[in-house]
Amino acid sequence: MNKRTLGNTGPVVSALGLGTMGMSDLYGPSDRAESVATVHAALDAGITLLDTGDFYGMGHNELLVNEALSTRTDRPLLSVKFGALRGPDGAFLGYDGRPAAVKNFLTYSLRRLGVDHIDVYRLARVDPDVPIEDTVGAIKDLIDAGYVRHVGLSEAGPDTIRRAHAVHPVTDLQIEYSLISRGIEDRILPVTRELGIAVTAYGVLSRGLISGHWTADRSLAAGDFRGFSPRFSGQNLEINLRLVETLRQVAAAKGVSVAQLAIAWVLAQGPDIVPLVGARTRVRLAEALGALDVTLDAADLAAIEAAVPVGAAAGARYAAPMMAHLDSER
Repeated sequence: MNKRTLGNTGPVVSALGLGTMGMSDLYGPSDRAESVATVHAALDAGITLLDTGDFYGMGHNELLVNEALSTRTDRPLLSVKFGALRGPDGAFLGYDGRPAAVKNFLTYSLRRLGVDHIDVYRLARVDPDVPIEDTVGAIKDLIDAGYVRHVGLSEAGPDTIRRAHAVHPVTDLQIEYSLISRGIEDRILPVTRELGIAVTAYGVLSRGLISGHWTADRSLAAGDFRGFSPRFSGQNLEINLRLVETLRQVAAAKGVSVAQLAIAWVLAQGPDIVPLVGARTRVRLAEALGALDVTLDAADLAAIEAAVPVGAAAGARYAAPMMAHLDSER
């Protein structure tokens, strides 16, 4: 397994991380036994970074990760997001970055995960009602007390990143980054690189849209996030799937799958970027791991850029109410 370092102050981790959200929430039903087996397969392959959140399935995902790790002697690094408030019907109710809330969320995560510390702890979305200095200051207190190892951020904009980093060195920024979500390149990536902060990139396959496996007639379960996503709707979906077919031609010429090419592209954007793959099955995980063996030269990168130019995707990456919560988009 290739390794990368999370920023100037963070740990060395596998070049790919495993995001576990879809095993519990937002992408329709999943199989618990297969989810556990997929986590085990990831660890066996050398993945050392698992990403979860206390609000993924309202605690379900942390308990699932605990179950998967309970029979293992190897311990991966755990990246945990907190702060999203949800109702009993699963609705998102906002975000809470108050210092007391930070410490409360952490306490419950430690219990559900069955660990004595969290490796990287991050607010899921910036709370507009709480200065980021207060939120990061609370995480710093938890670091000083031994309950957390590193500060992370999620979907934060340039000013917020600088302010947070001034309170305590930030290890990584978790943010969406893919061939069709390249908004970080102009304003955010220059700041993270200036400050020595890594990027853990989620949505590298845009929730399956650019995996090469999505079809226009695919039916979605009730509550599936993609049923509300502009990129999966109507004419937007048609435009985006045409981009995928163009990309498929590049992948075929390279002798790899569309998903492997898309992940390899993210890997090729710099050693400071660690893609998080959201595989829910061992089959999809095996395909994603194959991206580590894909080397892209200048001609390959040019062909990919021609197939999927910057700004070619149709539709925003979230519905308008969720976009409003993204400090990174301001």
